[in-house]
Amino acid sequence: MALVGVTAALLFTGCSSKKYFEPEETFSASKVTGSYESNILSVSRDGATLENSRYISKTEGIRSISLAKGYRFLSENSRYLLASDIKGTLQVIDKKSHKVAREISFDSPVVIAAIEDEKIAYILNNNSFGLYSMQADKKMLEEKADETYAVDVRTATPIFIDSLTIFPMLDGKLIIVNGYEVTNGKVVYLSSEKVFNNVIYLSRTGNTMVAATPKTVITLGGAGEKEYRANISEVVVAEGMIYLFTKEGEIIQLNMLLDVMNKTKFKFAHYSVATVAGGKVYALDQKGSLIVLDASLSKSRIYDIGEVERPAFISGTKLYKDGDVIELSKLGYE
Repeated sequence: MALVGVTAALLFTGCSSKKYFEPEETFSASKVTGSYESNILSVSRDGATLENSRYISKTEGIRSISLAKGYRFLSENSRYLLASDIKGTLQVIDKKSHKVAREISFDSPVVIAAIEDEKIAYILNNNSFGLYSMQADKKMLEEKADETYAVDVRTATPIFIDSLTIFPMLDGKLIIVNGYEVTNGKVVYLSSEKVFNNVIYLSRTGNTMVAATPKTVITLGGAGEKEYRANISEVVVAEGMIYLFTKEGEIIQLNMLLDVMNKTKFKFAHYSVATVAGGKVYALDQKGSLIVLDASLSKSRIYDIGEVERPAFISGTKLYKDGDVIELSKLGYE
């Protein structure tokens, strides 16, 4: 997990020679800002771990379950949540009783994991991937992929589609496994970059799967495989569209065929988190400019909410940042 931690620090602090986004006019968001009396310690695609050992769910906000000391939240389903420590231990916690239902030890720290129907898909820090059966209480599959040297902290979570399990690997590949048979697995290559090439986004919308590395976004569906290249900071799929937030400050709206529908640019913006909800696009620059746009990216208003000092996370329409919680839905673009 050391590589992941180092990468987080590098991405978050950035380089002192960076040029920063400086809007001509900003507005206050104080009327829709409250406090949640903690700070975010670490984030995954599906949630955030707080300093007080509680966690923020991707859809339900701050939850009452406290994680054991040294554990970070990974993901959850309706019954269980998954948390891991730096030693390679994965805890499966029953959300109803708040008790540890299963504790699984691995040879390497768990980067990310997902659970469905008591089947756990996991990816380890050494780029091994596998499936664990809670019913059988054993690993049903574990294979090692190519070695990686540095990864982006925004690691995508494995997903389950019918009998398939899709693993978003740390070396820019998707590995698609049917059941527990890796010998019949399919490999999809997104990017061949040498470093910071892990899959940072993975989701399914209808019959289309969307995946991205920091350099490439692809769609897999009825129209085959499509590809679009950009320097990607964040990816959001919402309302039938794909939104890319780039390291050059661009916000690009694509359809599922990866045709550019709309785009705009905020010069030198470095996006920390972003979301799309209720016909509005929200993007937070690391220096504290919260940009709110309409769905077509033609109208915008910028709110000053203060420099981002720690990781931020969005749950539903709530932005959690440095102890503050901001209700995004009450902010407009005009």
